Amino acid sequence: MALDVEQLHELLRFALHYGASDLHLRAGDAPALRVSQDLATLKLEKLSPADTADVARIILASHGRAFEPAAIREVDVGYGVPGLARFRAHIYRQRGSIALVLRVVPTTIPTFEALGLPAILGRVAELPRGLILVTGATGSGKTTTLAAMIDHLNRSQRMHIVTIEDPIEFLHRNVHCAISQREVGSDTESLQTALRAVLREDPDVILVGELRDYDSVDTALKAAETGHTVLATLHTPDAIKSLHRLVALFPAEEQETARRRVNEAIEAIVSQRLVPRVDKAGRVAALEILFATPAIREALRDPQGLTRVRDLMERGRDQWGTQSFDQHLLELLQAGLISREDAIKNATSPSDLERVLLLA
Repeated sequence: MALDVEQLHELLRFALHYGASDLHLRAGDAPALRVSQDLATLKLEKLSPADTADVARIILASHGRAFEPAAIREVDVGYGVPGLARFRAHIYRQRGSIALVLRVVPTTIPTFEALGLPAILGRVAELPRGLILVTGATGSGKTTTLAAMIDHLNRSQRMHIVTIEDPIEFLHRNVHCAISQREVGSDTESLQTALRAVLREDPDVILVGELRDYDSVDTALKAAETGHTVLATLHTPDAIKSLHRLVALFPAEEQETARRRVNEAIEAIVSQRLVPRVDKAGRVAALEILFATPAIREALRDPQGLTRVRDLMERGRDQWGTQSFDQHLLELLQAGLISREDAIKNATSPSDLERVLLLA
């Protein structure tokens, strides 16, 4: 099947109609949709290398970029269809041909309530300074949660918010805040360049799409150390591994200093896992929430103290609003939203959760 602009848009309409999160286009296979957790192949003709190359050319042309197949390894760009939706397009090479995954980005920014997220995330977003992380695996909803946090600030505060994204996904319109959205590649050379320049742009809040390496973590920490609020994502499964990861990105000889810097800069970590709903109506977010309470900061000063952090999160639920994944999974199970099997499968400590359930 040949894929021109209209046929691509028809596929994207089809994906939206069926509530898909992603459209997969790969040479040698028919187009496929990610619906909930399942990948469903459409009953269409298999795509040729020329088909997927044409789609990549269409998407890159929307940014005024030339399509140079030999130069493509991995490219992330936004793609908008007027009157339909925006998409995050990931263009990559596999077996010598071009492949793409287009992720649906909702046209409206969902609220905490619409996402089923606790209102305490508003308190997280309003923290006046420091580093705030939203973590989780790919596809766990980190970008959507960050967008909801920015939207909360936009409607409740008066400040300048600067986002540095690769690519821009959600489009924010000024309500009470001034929001500057900068896209890596078109508005700035790189994440590091934008982070170094952002402090001259009089920001109150800085959103960074993802902390990937030493340079981005070091620069984000420097911004947080100057008294700004820095929001970022990290591909880590929970709060404790996030803290380990931040330090591990530094050279061995700098890790002791890095541990102190992270301890002083970190204000909150929100980790997410999406769990299938028992009624099959999509998935629900299970959250682990860490606030840098005095007790947690004290534990972080000790390299061995991270083993106490989960216990401190669980014990601080009533006073501070912190919670572990296992606490929230138990709550979702008791509310009848998820199954016992999925609660145990997604638990940080499955054996401990099983023990709690046996005693309940």
